Amino acid sequence: MATPTAWLRKSLFEWVWSGGGSLKEAAERLGLSYRQARRSYKRWREEGDAGLVHRGRGVTSNRGIAGSLKTKVLRRCTKRFLPLEMGPTLMSEKLADEGIVVDHETLRRLLIKEGLWSRHRKRTQYRSRREPRARFGELVQMDGSHHRWFGEDGPETCLMVMVDDATGHTMSLMDEEETTAVSMRLLRKWIEVHGVPCALYTDHKNVFITDREPTLEEQLAGEEPRTVFGKACAKLGIEIIAASSPRAKGRVERKHQVFQDRLVVDFLLKRITTIKGANTLLENEFADFLNAKFAKAPASPEDAHSRVPKGINLDDVFSFEQDRVLTNDWTIRYENALFQILGDNNPLPKPKDKILVRRRLDNTLILEYCGRPLNYRKVTPGMLRAILVPKAPRTKSPPTPTKASGRGKARSPWRHGCVLNACGHPSRRRALNQCRELPT
Repeated sequence: MATPTAWLRKSLFEWVWSGGGSLKEAAERLGLSYRQARRSYKRWREEGDAGLVHRGRGVTSNRGIAGSLKTKVLRRCTKRFLPLEMGPTLMSEKLADEGIVVDHETLRRLLIKEGLWSRHRKRTQYRSRREPRARFGELVQMDGSHHRWFGEDGPETCLMVMVDDATGHTMSLMDEEETTAVSMRLLRKWIEVHGVPCALYTDHKNVFITDREPTLEEQLAGEEPRTVFGKACAKLGIEIIAASSPRAKGRVERKHQVFQDRLVVDFLLKRITTIKGANTLLENEFADFLNAKFAKAPASPEDAHSRVPKGINLDDVFSFEQDRVLTNDWTIRYENALFQILGDNNPLPKPKDKILVRRRLDNTLILEYCGRPLNYRKVTPGMLRAILVPKAPRTKSPPTPTKASGRGKARSPWRHGCVLNACGHPSRRRALNQCRELPT
């Protein structure tokens, strides 16, 4: 009798044997049925205290592994599988391929008991604390937050947020998606207000970072492949730093929670349901309130922002650029449209030259050659029809019959040495008229 249950059964059975209570009451206290309690009480009366011990104690389980099989499994695992750092589940599968069937949990317990294997817990990656930058504009974090900003029944839109790492100063802009255009508009807005920051801290989205192979032109120039947004930042000297995890740019991620907690409520209270109304609120009172409440002074009073370099137009910097080859008829094709380069340009590009096509954020289209804008016009469908539809041929009057003299026709223009132009030049018509006026 080693278990407390056996001691409790003995005390209750002695209580029943002495007449202190009934066997039914003892069964209720033990949590047994009356029939089970009666069988256990009978075995105690016949065998004494030994009758209360479980019959399976000290007996090998029918589901247990035989000693010879256990030795074989341990020898096989130690010799072949453990040096390969296999887990118990994979080891059981490999043993089954060899004809040795052992459950993976049984094998796990066996290996742990023999001290041959221990559970490898996956530890969280170590991250050291990064102190905020000391100067305002030294590092600005940028990210987009997709959320139902106008309520659960409204559409899901994206709020682009820029947060200064040193001060927590915030600027935001809302659009339908996290696109290159909205990212450039927000960065230009920051530059117009504060200046050009030193670096941007972003994620690995293809708006900011690209994983494509460099083109031939980039290889020859020794340049890294960049996105449209990356090219704009390179022109201004802004470094793009890609974060490896959301926790690395925790300041802008926490700012998303502030916006989702407060901005949604303001939209509901002010009944704002459009992106235009949201941007009006973000540019005025909400931005002032947010910066006044959460922004702080930087560790260094020096401002790290710089001015826009001279000779750089922000309209040209924040634009989409593509190269097009000039065809023989001085036209280029861009976005499934034809554009005719006019002849009054100086210098005038030649066919096969590359023309830089720049589309600004306001959809203004600029064509440049050698750094100078070109005069052009868009070829409309009406102009194409006028060019492509042939004109009806002119009806020629029948020739005047002439009398033949000698072996050939005396009035034939070919008999008088007239040099005619085969392309239909007016000189041919003059030659024909002169020949008709010759005397017979």
